[in-house]
Amino acid sequence: MNRRHFFHSLGVAASGLALPAWATQAGVSQTSQSVKAEPLFQANPKLTCLRGYRGQDVSCDKAWIEGKIPADLRGDFYRNGPGLFERGGQRYHHWFDGDGMVHAWRFTDQGVSHQARFVRTKKFVAEEQAGEFLVPAFGTAIAPKIPLRSSDTMNTANTNVIKMDDRLLALWEGGSAHAMDATSLQTQGIVSWTPELAGMPFSAHPKVEADGTMWNFGTMMDKVVMYQFSPQGKLVKHHVMTCPRSAMVHDFVVSQKHLIFIFSPIALNMDLLHSGRSMVNSMEWKANESSKVLIVEKADFTKSRILEIPATMLFHFGNAWEDNNVIRLDFVKSEDLSNFNTWMPKIMRGEEVTSEPSTPAFLTIDLNRNKISMTERKDLLEFPRVDPRVVGQRNQFLYYPVAVNKFDNNTLNGVMRLDLESGKTDAYDFGDRCRLEEHVVVPKAGSRKEGEAWLVGVGFDIEKQTSFASVLDAQNLSAGPVALAHLPYWVPHCFHGNFYSRA
Repeated sequence: MNRRHFFHSLGVAASGLALPAWATQAGVSQTSQSVKAEPLFQANPKLTCLRGYRGQDVSCDKAWIEGKIPADLRGDFYRNGPGLFERGGQRYHHWFDGDGMVHAWRFTDQGVSHQARFVRTKKFVAEEQAGEFLVPAFGTAIAPKIPLRSSDTMNTANTNVIKMDDRLLALWEGGSAHAMDATSLQTQGIVSWTPELAGMPFSAHPKVEADGTMWNFGTMMDKVVMYQFSPQGKLVKHHVMTCPRSAMVHDFVVSQKHLIFIFSPIALNMDLLHSGRSMVNSMEWKANESSKVLIVEKADFTKSRILEIPATMLFHFGNAWEDNNVIRLDFVKSEDLSNFNTWMPKIMRGEEVTSEPSTPAFLTIDLNRNKISMTERKDLLEFPRVDPRVVGQRNQFLYYPVAVNKFDNNTLNGVMRLDLESGKTDAYDFGDRCRLEEHVVVPKAGSRKEGEAWLVGVGFDIEKQTSFASVLDAQNLSAGPVALAHLPYWVPHCFHGNFYSRA
């Protein structure tokens, strides 16, 4: 199926350019409401890192180091997240709406530096010139003031950043990747893998195996496009297929032989969308319906099966592996949409609220019998990561930021390693003064064993109102950070990123 057939199969405009469901289906140019002019974000010390910048780039040549950076930890730690939420007295209503800001923490023999630049998307450039929001956002209904020619008109490039073929790719849910220079962080433009794939959705959660093979997907309405790339960054194959309908598919996971997706029972209420609500406020949780598990063969994207589990909400997977035709995988589970469409809008208003718990869950999928079983733990956490050497292979360890004090708004203020074989955990509590982002696993130089690594992430110090990079020994988290690299300023909270070591 080519690009034009893909878009026409979705009932999209005859131009063949893809628009998100919340733009194409709602008639937003006629019906969507304007952003309410609200008082600008009232500073809450605990939420400053969600406040956002006004469009400025920032840098620090030398962070203040507490402790000692390991001699073998050298490379670039890239992060991406929404960094701008306000223009012309208007403020976005949802965390996911902000314009993407890519960060580079560079670990060198001279110390640690930090650099952050906004991704110069078409949207960002146009709104920077106009001084106001011009297009609809995922969680904020805005009447468009410029033509909506494709989903990339609204692309914020704000969710993840990966390195591929010597360039950075800033990624978003519903549109194209944006290329950036890995050194200067200057935006180079939208990436098209082939002419027929131009403008097709490319998700923010690609999976990269140890040999460099990369897999990704994109969804729109009831279609999913799947991609395979070689270790050299060349497109090997792609395929478009019909998938279970869901208004939100954020992540997937790969095992040795399969790609696995879970489609939560989320429906898009078109009447609400037509009335002028945002996509987020038009989503409905169908508790009586099942979640659909789509399993696709890596060797042949046309071969797949669909199984079912009880209704469950998820954003992020950890890893998957299989043996004797049995797949085992993990993800972070929530009960419904509450965190997504209730809690996040409240924190964007500066309110301090208690989020619904998100906890680890584990599936065993027996492909011989088409049966699935699930187990769960009660830890409050998010953003699972594994050692990059075991992506798609059997893993022993999972690493998470975790809510150490469960009574304190379920805030992520610690890090934890879970041993899947023993069930034991190793954790460190940064204390109530800190808020932590995702932490990634960086193998130690010369190591071969899973978990012989550094755990590297970013945090926010509420008391100092500054941000820091943290380095822990992944084999002994309870000992605390071996080093902290403190910035003289705070940076907006990010979603995802990756560390790229130098030889």
